[in-house]
Amino acid sequence: MQVVKALLRFVSYVFHGLLCLGLLLLSVLLLISGSPIVELKMLPWTGSTLLYALLGGSILGLIILLLALRGTLRFLFFLWSLAVVVQIVRGYYLSGYRFSPGEPRSVLYMFIGSLVALIGSWFVMTRRAVR
Repeated sequence: MQVVKALLRFVSYVFHGLLCLGLLLLSVLLLISGSPIVELKMLPWTGSTLLYALLGGSILGLIILLLALRGTLRFLFFLWSLAVVVQIVRGYYLSGYRFSPGEPRSVLYMFIGSLVALIGSWFVMTRRAVR
């Protein structure tokens, strides 16, 4: 059982690390390009607010991830993981978002990955400190 918990923790770290780095890269590229119109219909923000929300959220996520890796404030990592799952469900499934052809499968994979990462973040939060 300990091996499964360790694997889930690792998957959770990798999933959220890649998610935050990807969002950070996207927001920086969009800010540098100066694109005035940016629409990600699955998110509640638009325009420059969207860019700064992505930038701030990705930096916050990376900080929370680093804190969890250090064993500090690990409950924040669980809350971050829960917020990601809630945002995926709300943005894609509850908001009336219209999928492009072929998109539902990739969103389903992302949703399943976020659920696995949520389970892993629970094990991060409840992990006992090694002394």
